[in-house]
Amino acid sequence: MTEGRRVLILEARFYEDIADQLVAGAVGALDGAGVGHERLSVPGAFELPAALAMAIASGRYDGFVALGCVIRGETSHYDHVCGECARGLAMLAERHRIALGFGVVTAENREQAWERAATDRKNKGAAAAGACLAMMAIRASLGADSQG
Repeated sequence: MTEGRRVLILEARFYEDIADQLVAGAVGALDGAGVGHERLSVPGAFELPAALAMAIASGRYDGFVALGCVIRGETSHYDHVCGECARGLAMLAERHRIALGFGVVTAENREQAWERAATDRKNKGAAAAGACLAMMAIRASLGADSQG
């Protein structure tokens, strides 16, 4: 199932230390499954949907893992970034029938974000990679292995 498969890890780098943990978790899961991967960095979570759209258009990948972190601040900016990021990624996943693992951590503070991202804690990067792999398997089982 995984031989010759390629996954793109899209990583929002706004909180670099948290992004590094999310990526480490995703890479560990993909390596453990024997799936090849590449990485593409974007400035923040808001840019993830646009980068995903570009990557889908390339036709080079069998699956995608979107990683990032948004921490609530003092304004409503958090709500806009979280909502638009999730909406954009979900829309692209459905429209193009792609295998997408969603690993964008949304948290009230840095401690909550770290708890979710750290590879020795909740390891949401690995969970997102696992979701991508599961969706790749579902696509293959349904004979839907081409993007559209």
